[in-house]
Amino acid sequence: MSSRSISIDIEAAPQKASLAQTDGEAIIAAADVHKTYAGAGEPVHALRGVTLSVARGEMVTIMGPSGCGKTTLLNCLSGLETIERGEIFVEGRSIHDMPDTERTDHRARRMGFVFQFYNLLPVLSSVENVELPLLLAGVGQRESRDRAMQALENVGLKDWAGHRPAQLSGGQRQRVTIARALVNDPAIVWGDEPTGDLDSTNANQIMDLLEDLNQRNQQTFVIVTHDENIGRRANRTIHMRDGLIEGETIHRELRS
Repeated sequence: MSSRSISIDIEAAPQKASLAQTDGEAIIAAADVHKTYAGAGEPVHALRGVTLSVARGEMVTIMGPSGCGKTTLLNCLSGLETIERGEIFVEGRSIHDMPDTERTDHRARRMGFVFQFYNLLPVLSSVENVELPLLLAGVGQRESRDRAMQALENVGLKDWAGHRPAQLSGGQRQRVTIARALVNDPAIVWGDEPTGDLDSTNANQIMDLLEDLNQRNQQTFVIVTHDENIGRRANRTIHMRDGLIEGETIHRELRS
């Protein structure tokens, strides 16, 4: 299926430019989001009035040059970082109006995170790494182990459950990370360069897995990437530059 590219004049209509066009129910909605970091000299305006929405069950990639605000946007949308101005709603709730403890609990129950460098504990086996979030959330040991094993089976690593990260390839370690992100059955999975440390073969295998999970479970995926080949495998790519959304490309329509 050919892609449909949308180009918009940001200077003429910044708010219109950043409104994502989605047909389904919005699980993420952000309006006029600003984020500034205090630098050694002038403040760094990482986000300068970002407005977007993401439909439930959609896979969205965020692309743009280094320093354009991609990771900052992901961190703000997920509540990992605060914002100075604007609104962000996740599943109909204002994520930044929640008390810190409630926001942390919401992330633990309703979100999963996949990062570039795995963040696996080297002294734990694959299954122990995957079950750790459940144990920390108070889930019983037997149920945590059963759910962790099922998550590893879902990513094709059941036979590697007893192996530690050092005994796994890069692609296998990222599959363990994905299993850990999905073990609590989250509504949203955030990915920050999840294939950035992998060769092209492993990167494509990981994206095959994420696409399959997205379509099979109807979970929402928001993925930051530099790789155009990865970017166009989503339903839609959001293009960022200088802390603003400059347009989007629709690759395939979201199924209802």
